[in-house]
Amino acid sequence: MNFPKATIEGYPRIGANRELKRALESYWADRIDADTFRSTTHSLRVDTYNHLRDLGLTEDYAIPADVAYYDQVLETALTVGLIPGGTDLDEEFALARGNDTRVPLEMTKWFDTNYHYLVPEVAAGQEITPAPERILRLVEEAREAGHVVRPALVGPVTLLALSKPVEFSLLDALTDAYAEILAALKGAGVEWVQLAEPALVADLSTTDEELAGYLEQAWSKLLAIDTAERPNLYLTTPYGATRKALSVLGALEPEALHVDLSPWTLDSDADYPKRVADTIGPKVQLVAGIIDGRNVWAANLRERTEVLEVLRAGGREVAVSTSTSLQHVPHTLNAEKNLPIDVANWLSFADEKIAEIQALVAGEEAAQEAFARSDRAVRTRTESDHIHNSAVADRVAQLPAGEVKRAPEFAERKRIQGEALGLPDLPTTTIGSFPQTTEIRKARADHKSGALTDAEYTEALKKEIKGVIEMQEEIGLDVLVHGEPERNDMVQYFAELLDGFVATENGWVQSYGSRCTRPPIVFGDVSRPEPMTVEWAKYAQSLSDKPVKGMLTGPVTILAWSFKRDDVPLSVSADQIALALADEVSDLEAAGIKVIQIDEPALRELLPLRADERPAYLDWAVRAFRLVALEAQPETQIHTHLCYSEFGQIIDAVAGLDADVTSIEAARSKMELLEDIDETFHSEIGPGVWDIHSPRVPSTEEMVELIRAALANVPTDRLWVNPDCGLKTRGYAEVEPSLKNLVAARDEVAAGL
Repeated sequence: MNFPKATIEGYPRIGANRELKRALESYWADRIDADTFRSTTHSLRVDTYNHLRDLGLTEDYAIPADVAYYDQVLETALTVGLIPGGTDLDEEFALARGNDTRVPLEMTKWFDTNYHYLVPEVAAGQEITPAPERILRLVEEAREAGHVVRPALVGPVTLLALSKPVEFSLLDALTDAYAEILAALKGAGVEWVQLAEPALVADLSTTDEELAGYLEQAWSKLLAIDTAERPNLYLTTPYGATRKALSVLGALEPEALHVDLSPWTLDSDADYPKRVADTIGPKVQLVAGIIDGRNVWAANLRERTEVLEVLRAGGREVAVSTSTSLQHVPHTLNAEKNLPIDVANWLSFADEKIAEIQALVAGEEAAQEAFARSDRAVRTRTESDHIHNSAVADRVAQLPAGEVKRAPEFAERKRIQGEALGLPDLPTTTIGSFPQTTEIRKARADHKSGALTDAEYTEALKKEIKGVIEMQEEIGLDVLVHGEPERNDMVQYFAELLDGFVATENGWVQSYGSRCTRPPIVFGDVSRPEPMTVEWAKYAQSLSDKPVKGMLTGPVTILAWSFKRDDVPLSVSADQIALALADEVSDLEAAGIKVIQIDEPALRELLPLRADERPAYLDWAVRAFRLVALEAQPETQIHTHLCYSEFGQIIDAVAGLDADVTSIEAARSKMELLEDIDETFHSEIGPGVWDIHSPRVPSTEEMVELIRAALANVPTDRLWVNPDCGLKTRGYAEVEPSLKNLVAARDEVAAGL
C-alpha cells in the first residue's frame, strides 16, 4: 500500500483547550472515575482525528495515532512489555507520579527539547510480555469513527538506549515483542506502523557505531518478517541527522524512511540531503521531514522546495512531513488575538505547518497563495525595524572577548559570604516557587480582566508573600524565598517584561503529563526597560531577618524555553538576555538582597545531540551565565539551579558556571549525579532530597537517607538541603509536611556530625 504524500510525525495531544490536562488532573483528584476519564480522552482523540482530516490529511494512514496519557516512552514500554503493567490505568500513573507505596520512574529531557520522558528501569534477562491490546484499542476506536490512522511507537533501539541501565542484551527479546505487536496490528487490518528511532541522530552513552549495529540487529529481524504477517514499517529519525546509521538504513530498506531536513538540522549538516539521496535506494519511500516541528517561524517555502528537489532527483517520489512531532509547538495561530500583527504574520503553529506541508506537496503552481504568503513573511521579517536594536548591539559589541569570570575566586567569596550570612551547617532552602493557589490564579485572572485594580492585585500578592515567609520561618528554613505568586511561569514572566519577546495567550505546549507551558517567542534584540523583580524581593526581605533569595531565570533557560530566533546565532540572544539580567542583579543588590538565584535548569537541554558540536555550545552558555553575575559583589551569594536532565555529561560546565551554590535534581536518581563530583567542582551544592514532581510526602527517614548518601560525596561545609525543584505544581497540603520533614531530616543528620 502506498504511503501518504502528506503527513506529520505527531500532533499536540494535550488538546486545543488542554482537555487532556483537565481530564488527568480530575482523575488524579478523584473528581471523575476511570470510565469517565477514558470516555473523555477517547472523545479528544476522535476530535483530533476529525480536525486533522478537516485540515487536509485525508489519505489513509496520513494521521499518526501518537497517543499517550502521560508520556510516549512510558506508553511504548508498557505496550511492548519492557515495563509490566498492561492496560491498568492506576499502574501507569503510579509509574509516572508515584504513590504512597512506590516512588515514580526517573524523569529526564527528551533529546534537546523541553519535553520530559519517563526512564524505563530494566534488568538483564528480564521477562518481556507485550500488551498489544493497548494499541489495538486505539486502532479500533479510530476505525469506528471513520479514520484509518497510523499507530506510532518509539522504536526498539531508542527504547533501550533511553532506559536505565542501558541493557542491549535485551534487544533480541524486545524485538520479538515488537514483532508480536506488529503481528497483532496486521491481524487488525493495519497496513502502516510508525516506529521512531531518534537515538540514531544523537551521541548518547552508546556510541553512534554501536547504535548502528543494534539498528541492523533489530530491524533486519523485523523487516525479515513477510509483509503478509506484519504491516509496512515507517522508520523515523527526528531531531537531527543520522551518521553511521545512514548506510545501515540504506541496506535495510524499510518500506518508508523519514529524515529530518529542518533548517535546525541543516544549519549543522548542510550536506545531509545529498547524502540521504545518494544512500537510500529507490525501493524505500523517502519522507522528507522538511517543515520544522520544533519552532514557530513560517517556512520559507522556496528554500524548502530547493531541499526537496535534492531528494527528488531522477524523478523520485518524496512524501512530505514535519521534522519532528508537532507536540513541541502550539495548536494554531487562530487562537491568538493579541499578537502584534507583523510578528503574527511571521509565525506558523501546528495547524499552519500542515498547510505548509500541503503547499509543498502541491507545488508553487497549485499553491500560489501559500507561496505568496511565505514570500511576504520572509520579506517583511527581513525588512522589519522591530527586530534590531542598535543600543543592544553596541552593548554586546563592547563585551570583553573570551572568558569572563567573577572576582574574587570562589574560596574567598565563600569566606566572605560565610561571615555575612551566618548560616548553619547543612543550610536549608527551597528552589523558589511555592504553590500557585486557586486564589492566586483567580486574582491574576481578575486583574487581567479588570475586575481587580492594580492596587488590589498588589495587595493580594503581598498577602500571599507574607504567608509564605511566615510558613518558612515557622518551619525553620534558613534561606527563604518569596514564593513567586506574581509569576505565571518562570520564563514567560520575564519574557513579558523584556523587549524583543512576545507572549501568546493560548500557545500551550506539553512539558510532561498534565504540565503545560506557553513558550514565549524571541523575535528581536532583547533588552530590559525597567526592573522586573526588585520590588517583590525587597518587600519579602522586609518581612524577615533571614536572607530572602532574589529569583531570576537564567539566560540559557529563558532562551531554551522560548521559541528562538532563527536569524541570529543562539549565542547572540543569550548574551543580550544575560546583560538584561545583569542589570537586574545590580538593582537587587542595591535593594539589599544578599542571596540571588539564577536558575539554569535547561543548561543540559540545549546541549547539541552530537558530541563535536558541544564544546562551542558550552563555551557560550557558560559565558552567558557568568555575564549575569560578573559584577556581583563578593558578599552576594549567587545560587543556580538545574533539574531533570543527565547533568553528569556536562558536570565540568556546571562547575564552570562559578556559582556559589548549585542546587540540582537528585532525589529520583538517589544521588547518582554526585558520583561525578570531584575536586574541580568547587561550588557548594544542594542535591534535591524531595522529588516534587510526585504527589507523595516523603518521610523524614527517606530524606535522612538521601542526605547521608550526599555526604558520601560532598563535604559537610559545602552541602545544602533542598527540594529537587520549585513547588509551584504542588499543594500546601503536601508542601508544609514535606518541608517540615526536610528540616527534621537535616536536624537529625546535623546532630550526628
